[in-house]
Amino acid sequence: MRVLIVEDEPYLAEAVRDGLRLEAIAADIAGDGDTAVELLSINTYDIAVLDRDIPGPSGDEIARRIVASGSGMPILMLTAADRLDDKASGFALGADDYLTKPFELRELALRLRALDRRRAHHRPPVREIAGLRLDPFRREVYRNGRYVALTRKQFAVLDVLVAAEGGVVSAEELLERAWDANADPFTNAVRITVSALRKRLGEPWIIATVPGVGYRIDTGAGAGGKGGEHG
Repeated sequence: MRVLIVEDEPYLAEAVRDGLRLEAIAADIAGDGDTAVELLSINTYDIAVLDRDIPGPSGDEIARRIVASGSGMPILMLTAADRLDDKASGFALGADDYLTKPFELRELALRLRALDRRRAHHRPPVREIAGLRLDPFRREVYRNGRYVALTRKQFAVLDVLVAAEGGVVSAEELLERAWDANADPFTNAVRITVSALRKRLGEPWIIATVPGVGYRIDTGAGAGGKGGEHG
């Protein structure tokens, strides 16, 4: 999951970003409305976390633009305004959830996962494919009933691949969805992470490499097939 945090208090924004990273959630930061508009125009986010009182276009205006775009991107309002009227106006703008400051990072992560589940309501919360069972809320993965311990980044990559349901996911998309905006587009981090993930999941290899295109879950591997190529 990749989220945009629109927050003009740099220490809070960085703390939230770093805390979400520990929850295997990639996050970019926008300290003002203009930066938020720019990032939304060039990146694909699963959820927007908006402080309402920011320089430039306000959080409310950003929310209006997101709703008007028709993208269906969930919005979580993150603000110190805790009166019921404030919350009502935020929901009227199109917010899907509301969290007042101060807050626990764990609660924010849980709310984000709940919003992501609603956004992809056609997918079950626990996803299964080719003998894999992935629980995004507990961050647990099982293969043919065997628990597989993964790093946060490996889990994030596998989550994207499983969500594609056997479809090919490019290295660029994995970098966009599982890393944040600070990731070097020329890095080999995706290849290294996929290689390590493939080994963690064990044989037969279940992550197939599609040369020149990307990676996919090999649905034949779960049934005892040869699995995917290395790469």
